[in-house]
Amino acid sequence: MNLKSSKIPYTVYLLKCANGALYCGVAKDLEKRLEVHRSGKGSKYVRANLPFELVYSKEFNNKIDAMKEESRIKRLTPEQKRNFINF
Repeated sequence: MNLKSSKIPYTVYLLKCANGALYCGVAKDLEKRLEVHRSGKGSKYVRANLPFELVYSKEFNNKIDAMKEESRIKRLTPEQKRNFINF
């Protein structure tokens, strides 16, 4: 097991898309993932609603915790998501 790779944090992030909707995702390298989204090669939803703004991010030490947080955020209503990020 590569100990260095186990220390890489995972980031849960929220993007505010051009249509005003919030998109939630998980990335191992947030900057790289944002570049992929900007290039139009990320998710279909973000690609269809460019440009976007990063409005929230939080790092986690492991993928499981990050995915649990992503799932929790995705279950929120749009209003709850806006309140969550203090819009």
